[in-house]
Amino acid sequence: MTVSAKDLRFKISMLFDALSKKEDIIITYRNKPKAKLIPYDGNSSNKEKSDALFGLWKDRDDDVDTIVRELRKGRSFDI
Repeated sequence: MTVSAKDLRFKISMLFDALSKKEDIIITYRNKPKAKLIPYDGNSSNKEKSDALFGLWKDRDDDVDTIVRELRKGRSFDI
């Protein structure tokens, strides 16, 4: 389903009805697609992250506080 930004403002209940029927909604602004609404799936939060960078530092022994303190430490330049 494709709707305009004006429909989003004035016909929101129609959009919720479409989402309850598991339809994807494309929102356009000046006839150009700008956003996509997809129905919420309550089970998606339990899925394991498939991002390659997720858990990148999970094997490090340093705790986060130590790393942040090192990053925030002031620099000294010897001339």
